[in-house]
Amino acid sequence: MAHPNIDTALRYHEAVSAFATGQDLAAFFDPEATHHELPNALFPRGNVRDLAGLCAAAEAGRKALSAQNFKVLNALAAGDQVALEVLWTGTTAVPMGAIPAGETLRAHIATFLEFRDGKILTQRNYDCYDRLPPT
Repeated sequence: MAHPNIDTALRYHEAVSAFATGQDLAAFFDPEATHHELPNALFPRGNVRDLAGLCAAAEAGRKALSAQNFKVLNALAAGDQVALEVLWTGTTAVPMGAIPAGETLRAHIATFLEFRDGKILTQRNYDCYDRLPPT
């Protein structure tokens, strides 16, 4: 996986797993970055965020989840494009609609990143969520 944009994408997912916010998160993005989250179980209408919206969502995530992990399973790069297969798990810290606090969720994610000058310019996520059985 030796490609500078893949290295950045992996570091970005590690930072998000650790609930990076503010400048720690913004450092991965071009100032004109956009994040497109396609409709899914958590956001049925999808979401489009600019950099400020991304940072705000990260802050909200710190409050909504007690833990999360993004495991990159596969990564491909071609020029300024990176495609990732990611497995996300997260534990709710508070109830989220019908999902109680303490529930573990899982999402299989396809993430497509476009880079400009080594920074993420656009991110598109296609997510498939499910709930893990109680342990």
